[in-house]
Amino acid sequence: MPAVALSVALTLLLTACGRNMFDQAKVEPFESSTYFEDGAGMQVPPPNAISRERGGLDPAFLTGQNAQGMLTELPFELTVEVLQRGKDRFDIYCSPCHNYNGDGTGAVVRRGFPQPPSFVDEPRLLAAPVGYFYNAITNGFGRMFSYASRVAPEDRWAISAYVKALQLSQNADPSDIPEGAEVTLPNTEAAR
Repeated sequence: MPAVALSVALTLLLTACGRNMFDQAKVEPFESSTYFEDGAGMQVPPPNAISRERGGLDPAFLTGQNAQGMLTELPFELTVEVLQRGKDRFDIYCSPCHNYNGDGTGAVVRRGFPQPPSFVDEPRLLAAPVGYFYNAITNGFGRMFSYASRVAPEDRWAISAYVKALQLSQNADPSDIPEGAEVTLPNTEAAR
């Protein structure tokens, strides 16, 4: 019996040797193919295909807009963690041009690159819905190139939420505080 087991194990081991799958005939990305009518090796997924990575998603999640226009709300729950993730991603990808405070005077602008509009002063951007920022990150806008291949959709939404929070923080009024909310300001005399 041990000889049979050894023989089977050896057979399985030997059949696994080699680079059969690596060396097999296949179409590499961007190569042409005679198998498909259009001659392209890479094909567009069929309509209504479900992503293996994210499952079935509302198209608005990936575009920032629906039939009514740009989304005015996040497509998921806004949490402190989402805002923190948005801040982290904003600091990495956006602050070189838009600056950490969103005023459009980032490091590359101070070195001669054209200045983008301010997120916190420009009335058009202050009124823009969250979907507008998501769409701009996804598709690019003006001199800004698309970040779709660099920033995951979830992170683009987090950045967009952070931009709206940044706008609110720079343009808030005491009347914006809801009735009954407890507000604690730092003791300015103790800091002196």
